[in-house]
Amino acid sequence: MIGKHQLKMKGFTSLFAIYLAIAIVFSTPVFSTPVYAEGLTPGNSAAGNVLLDAPAQFLPVEQAYQLIPSIDERNLLVDWFIAPGYYLYKHRFAINLYNPKNSDKPLALEYQPGKSIYDEYYDKELEVFYNATQISTTLPTNISSSLITLSITSQGCADAGLCYPPQTQYISVNLAKGTAELLDAPPAYAADSHTEPELSVPTYNSAPTYNIGVMLIFALVGGMILNLMPCVFPILSIKVMATTSAHLGDHNKHLHSIAYAAGIVLSFISIAAVMLILREAGQSVGWGFQLQSPTFVALLAYLLFVIAQSFSGQLNIGGGWMNLGQNLATGNRITSSFMTGVLATVVASPCTAPFMGTALGVALTQPAVISLAIFAALGLGMALPFLALSWIPGLMERLPAPGPWMNTFSQLLAFPLYASVIWLLWVLGRQTSIDHAIVVSLGILLLAIAIWLHRQTDNFIAKGAIIFILAGAVSLSLMPGPSDEKDIWQPYSAERLASLRAAGRPAFINLTADWCITCLANEKLALSSAAFKAALKVHNISYLKGDWTNNNPEITRLLNQHGRSGVPLYLYFDGAGNPVRILPQLLTESRVLAVFNGE
Repeated sequence: MIGKHQLKMKGFTSLFAIYLAIAIVFSTPVFSTPVYAEGLTPGNSAAGNVLLDAPAQFLPVEQAYQLIPSIDERNLLVDWFIAPGYYLYKHRFAINLYNPKNSDKPLALEYQPGKSIYDEYYDKELEVFYNATQISTTLPTNISSSLITLSITSQGCADAGLCYPPQTQYISVNLAKGTAELLDAPPAYAADSHTEPELSVPTYNSAPTYNIGVMLIFALVGGMILNLMPCVFPILSIKVMATTSAHLGDHNKHLHSIAYAAGIVLSFISIAAVMLILREAGQSVGWGFQLQSPTFVALLAYLLFVIAQSFSGQLNIGGGWMNLGQNLATGNRITSSFMTGVLATVVASPCTAPFMGTALGVALTQPAVISLAIFAALGLGMALPFLALSWIPGLMERLPAPGPWMNTFSQLLAFPLYASVIWLLWVLGRQTSIDHAIVVSLGILLLAIAIWLHRQTDNFIAKGAIIFILAGAVSLSLMPGPSDEKDIWQPYSAERLASLRAAGRPAFINLTADWCITCLANEKLALSSAAFKAALKVHNISYLKGDWTNNNPEITRLLNQHGRSGVPLYLYFDGAGNPVRILPQLLTESRVLAVFNGE
């Protein structure tokens, strides 16, 4: 018997290793698909899953792409200024003679050289423009009026994976005055105010058309692949093992599989409904939009950690805790199966599978009924593996018989969840700051302490301590989003300091490092207050910060000039040519303000 169990355990260890390899492959940018905001169409996905770089704050289209028209005799020149991290497609440009009653007449365009990229959506090499470019066209000579209105169509994307819908702008050209002006809206005028020549150049549809049936299949396949993601696979595996070990009859298996599928499908439909409501309210949303909330990310990290602890055998969560975690996944009640489906959907929110991104990108551009159908197909695809095991005769019986190996396999499944927690902490750090990520990490430590106490004793005092600790962990997860407040400091450089001193402007220099505890304490206690910021404005003081976290020869020279071998170092130049004042290493707000006041 021991030999059989050892062989079976080796087999499942190999299976687990294969799963990890597949999960890693599907987690790479090559296989991940970008998430698109409301009303947007897919474009270059070289950046991979936008959630890995997010939550990105995208510019309004009019800020991302700005154009300035000009006229040189009969040549129209359109200069485009493109924000960093954004680009425009060459093949999406079109300039037309505008006519409100008849079809517009396209004009031939000339371009500057662009950059060639491989676009996964179009599945070919395309030429795009970064930073700035100019397109030009020659206006026809057989136009009787000196006043011409042109429409300009363009489309661009962000490197982070979001694409804007094609936009059309209008230009008024006055040939007599030699001026070209960007209009806020197209004018309405008679169709016979000028005549346009018939020119033959390629034109492009303003928006791609999609086969909804194909998108439903994409959603179904994407949902099936979603089961391989590190967040979802452990939940599905534990549920399958629980159903196998329960020795349920066919009728009960069918009921549990339907309840599980209903939990997933209804959860996806609920998410879609919320997204559609937000879209109607004018919000730009996409799959995983809830992860744009740092609090949601923190709570999801807590949830995955608790489930991982349960899988590791450190925690048995009873019915009083609403059957969450492993108890939820292994319960034999119909409601348990339904809630397992809901849980699987929640933990799947950070993941995007192949085929899934394209289907969801289309869903958000369609009417509500089609959008809901695509999300329902995604949920059905995610539920299909468990449905197949429950409904196909003999399929579940082919799985290995229940035994001690299940405990070991359950513990192995905890590691992808721990990895997901680490990844969510990284996302949180990108969303807010490393400080907030550390705070939530402390919250996870509090959860671990609460779980340890729960295992050690069950008396009244311990229960009270556990509740207090859990409350502290939850409070640590409640945090504001990224601050919109602009930095009050500029990076230090010798040239910038010399320029300020030459102009007679006061300057305060803070030489710091992320690993310097004293530096961080001083910044928190003395250099972040409203009084400090107000004093900078009142005295017109430039605040320069030198980051010595990594070796920086320029900052090292400044330290050496003032007899220091390390940070912190605080210097104040009053702008009047007096000798520099060196502040103490331990700062107080009153001490800094006194120096600013010349005391």
